[in-house]
Amino acid sequence: MPNETHDWTKHNEEVKAVWQAYRDRKPIRVPFILGINPRLTMFDHPANPKNITFEQYISDASLMLERQLEHVNWVRHNIPHDIEMGLPEKWHIYVDFQNIYEAAWFGCPVRYCDGQVPDTDPLLNDDNKRMLFDMGIPDPFTGGMQKKAFEMRDALLELTSGGYEYLGRPVEVGLVPGLGTDGPMTVCCNIRGAAEFCLDLATDPSYASELLSYVTDAIIVRIKAYRSHFGFPEKDQGSGFADDSIALLSPTMYEEFILPLHRRILDAFSLGGPNSVHLCGDATRHFPMLSEKLNIKSFDTGFPVDFTWLRSALGPDVEILGGPSIPFLKTATLEETLAESKRILESGITQGGRFILREGNNLSPDIPLENIEAMYLAAKTFGRYD
Repeated sequence: MPNETHDWTKHNEEVKAVWQAYRDRKPIRVPFILGINPRLTMFDHPANPKNITFEQYISDASLMLERQLEHVNWVRHNIPHDIEMGLPEKWHIYVDFQNIYEAAWFGCPVRYCDGQVPDTDPLLNDDNKRMLFDMGIPDPFTGGMQKKAFEMRDALLELTSGGYEYLGRPVEVGLVPGLGTDGPMTVCCNIRGAAEFCLDLATDPSYASELLSYVTDAIIVRIKAYRSHFGFPEKDQGSGFADDSIALLSPTMYEEFILPLHRRILDAFSLGGPNSVHLCGDATRHFPMLSEKLNIKSFDTGFPVDFTWLRSALGPDVEILGGPSIPFLKTATLEETLAESKRILESGITQGGRFILREGNNLSPDIPLENIEAMYLAAKTFGRYD
């Protein structure tokens, strides 16, 4: 269990210095981050002593509160990386529907499987493929699963009112899912089925384009509604999105079908950039086009990634996040992880001081902690700029 008495002061001071130097474009060393959410500690884990399931977690606000606090506390005391460690001044929790929120907003049925994150099943088949057009855009506040999201947030606010504390620290409730997007291509693959939608693009491009446009319109309507509801400006200087499923497309198909939609999303929420994108999978062939045509200057990568080529293709001023792949980290030894991290850091990717080391992409529960420690050691040893 977490060591509450450990003094994290030195670590936290180093983290502040590393990030300040990185932001000032005078980096000391490569920062090291991790993609971590409650799935890491959900399955047969000491930070989940009641063995709360995802179905229970997403159904009950009190269990979501309990589970998130136990999870964050365990991470802050057991997985050192370049974040503040130890007890925080304030705990931050949020409505967490994992990656199902957007497809479920369009009406896809949610499926829970033992030992897995929740997922959704496709909604549209060949017999009802125009159903969503007839129904119109879901209401941002009451459509699909989003009604439940706002109810959960209200319940979390009620549970944490009146001076509620965890381990002597106050708790702050964040927002609902839906202020960002998984991307129009990915959402279409979710609601139609990936194989089916790729066939649509090839055999019925007019329908595929209509569905993509509908989904993009809906994404923009929802995000605008939430930004207004929560008091955010409609546009920021830069904006970002994800769209992992563009890894299924050639550059020609991406430019024809998806690039205009990504431009519409950025036009709605960005004042011009620089903008950012998260793309898992083998999507790096699209990166130069994204950088040139959408002013994407920060790429959060998955795998596989050729870091030498990527830095050469994008230049020294573009931020790149990435590192050893999740399948590699699951089976590699500590020595192999250290060697792979060293190889990446010495690939030329650090040129320009715009590289952040992380797992590629999103830490899974079965990765040995010693491999994470090896990555951090590599960042501190081989990621220095002096």
